[in-house]
Amino acid sequence: MVFCGTAAGTLSAKLGQYYANPQNRFWRTLHATRLTPRLFAPHEYRELLKLGIGATDIAKHASGMDHKLPKDALGRAALDELQTRILAARPRILAFTSLAGGRKFLGPKVLHGKQAQTLRETTIWVLPSPSPAAQNAWNESVWHALAKDVAAHRNGGVEPPQTAS
Repeated sequence: MVFCGTAAGTLSAKLGQYYANPQNRFWRTLHATRLTPRLFAPHEYRELLKLGIGATDIAKHASGMDHKLPKDALGRAALDELQTRILAARPRILAFTSLAGGRKFLGPKVLHGKQAQTLRETTIWVLPSPSPAAQNAWNESVWHALAKDVAAHRNGGVEPPQTAS
């Protein structure tokens, strides 16, 4: 699985770590949804590869908030480069970590959730942004749905039994 943001935030770019802002929900949500067995810190992002989880961004040559990026940072060339990277890596799932990213890649009418469109054998998900700038649109339930889909893939397409909480 590969998580894809639009562009690294200012702190993430400075530190060279994905989702480094302490208010970003990304790392806590990965753990809360059991996509990771423990809470990882941003500087441990390479450790996710051992779990079959990668991270990337559409814009690889610009950073900052989406509305402050250069016009071409999320343009056709960046989208084509992302598609090339995903086709080469062949992840089972590509999960955009924002509606904006999903819409840039798939089109303006995309909504949160699992998409009908695929990229060859790669299933595409569009998730609510964990960014603190998007806190008013936060909805962890879509992340839980993704985790359920991942668990089903791991179990040969069979959903795991529900556990009592």
